[in-house]
Amino acid sequence: MGVGEVKAIVGESGSGKSTLFELITGELKPLKGEIKTQKISQIFQDPYSSFHPTYSILNQIKEVASLDNLDELLGKLNLDYRLLEEKPHKLSGGQLQRCSILRALLQKPDLILADEPTSALDNITQLEVMKLLMGFLDRVGILLITHDENLATWCCDEVYHQGS
Repeated sequence: MGVGEVKAIVGESGSGKSTLFELITGELKPLKGEIKTQKISQIFQDPYSSFHPTYSILNQIKEVASLDNLDELLGKLNLDYRLLEEKPHKLSGGQLQRCSILRALLQKPDLILADEPTSALDNITQLEVMKLLMGFLDRVGILLITHDENLATWCCDEVYHQGS
């Protein structure tokens, strides 16, 4: 996959989407062969469980990424710097998912793996977050893992179906 490409893997719960995700990230090793990857960052399904509850968002981002381009990305993601100084439980689901996108982008990946990145959000916030994420296709490619066929069809160049 290259910069500007958006592909989706669509399937029902239990069809192996998350297992495939773990194989791509290297968390699981394939029984045969190998998976070659680019520089990857991740956006997880549940923004509240993807951040440690007792540390500020900013400290957690600093642990994994450079803060180069922070101000530019904050503006594009409609985030205030003061929110980064808060602990995760102080933010709304949409704000926290935008912080997840910020963290992923600050890692300067070639590819973002987005595992159900909008499933914990209401419909309006889902659309807002996906539009924001799509606004960064000049920097990254995106592999979306979802059960939402409509979302995949709306935003992806190619959709692959994972059978159960």
